[in-house]
Amino acid sequence: MTVTIYHNPRCTKSRETLARLKDQGIEPKVELYLDNPPDEKILKQLLKKLGLKPEQLVRKKDHKALGLPVATTDAEWIAQMVANPKIIERPIVVVGSQARLGRPPESVDEILP
Repeated sequence: MTVTIYHNPRCTKSRETLARLKDQGIEPKVELYLDNPPDEKILKQLLKKLGLKPEQLVRKKDHKALGLPVATTDAEWIAQMVANPKIIERPIVVVGSQARLGRPPESVDEILP
């Protein structure tokens, strides 16, 4: 089964989660989401797998730093994440129909093959 990590190499938790996967013998597909941002369809799929509302996947500190307006609907939050991938919480690890945020990195263990 394919393991995918939505990764930001500048993020400590993202690096720790990737290292954790590799330490367990897993060579994940690495999606550098800042270079290749997920579109609306992919974000909706990730949110469903994570079991989160769009607002819960937003890094509030980065959202505020970019001066973005506070969204009032799920569609607005998703649109902001598509346009500003820096505000997406990371890392996200996907295995089949499940996904977990790597905060803390060991939280991804429960979905690993």
